[in-house]
Parts: sequence; C-alpha cells; structure tokens
Amino acid sequence: MPDGSPTLPALTQIEAVVRTYLDGLYEGDGAKIAAAFHPVAHLYNVVDGAVADLPRGEWLERMAGRAKPSEKGFTREDRILAMDMAGDDAACVKVNCCIPPRYFTDYLLLLKTAEGWKIVSKSFHTELRAV
Repeated sequence: MPDGSPTLPALTQIEAVVRTYLDGLYEGDGAKIAAAFHPVAHLYNVVDGAVADLPRGEWLERMAGRAKPSEKGFTREDRILAMDMAGDDAACVKVNCCIPPRYFTDYLLLLKTAEGWKIVSKSFHTELRAV
C-alpha cells in the first residue's frame, strides 16, 4: 500500500469478519462471534457515566443465555456504515445492529493477526426503542 490506500482484498477480508460477527448476533451463534473476536478482545460502553469493560469470554457466556433475534422473528437491520484502515494491519469499522429493543452503534477495532483479521475491541452506544 505505498500510496496509503487500502487494498480491496484486505477490505473484503475485514468485511467478512464483520459479517460473521453480525450473522452471529442475529442468529445467536456464539461460535460465529468467537471466530470474529480475538480471545483477548474487550467490549466497552458507558453505564451511569462510568466506562464498563466486558471481556469477550464473559460476553459470550451472557449471549448463550439470550433469546436469538432470528428465532423471535425480528427483522435484521444491521449494516456497515464505514471502514477505515491504517497501514495493512489495523482497521476500524462502524456498524449499526440491533437486538430489539436495543439498537447499537458499534466501533470495531480490528488487527491483522497470524490467524487473519480479528476484532480486538468493541466500543458501543445503545439506544432503547419501542418494539
């Protein structure tokens, strides 16, 4: 990437990881989410003015006990809003997704590891809406 522009193969690989994550959310499939997120990944959001830090493993445990949006008949509303790369080993992706009544804007940080692109961090905002 001598001119600093991202390569199409890298963007395609990053998109595939993000789609695996979004599929896992909608289908309630922890294995897909685990495949997209690096084992050391953490999730961050603000709760009552304080930063909440949730390790990937704890998040996957919580997800296992939740109803699956696909089985509840919810319309899938996820989309990739923006993708940005720095060099050939770091990227940031902004997505919208939902598990009604919670609607999320996620900022996903990805790194290209020996195992390929992995989400290493997720910071998110949640909006509650009437279903």
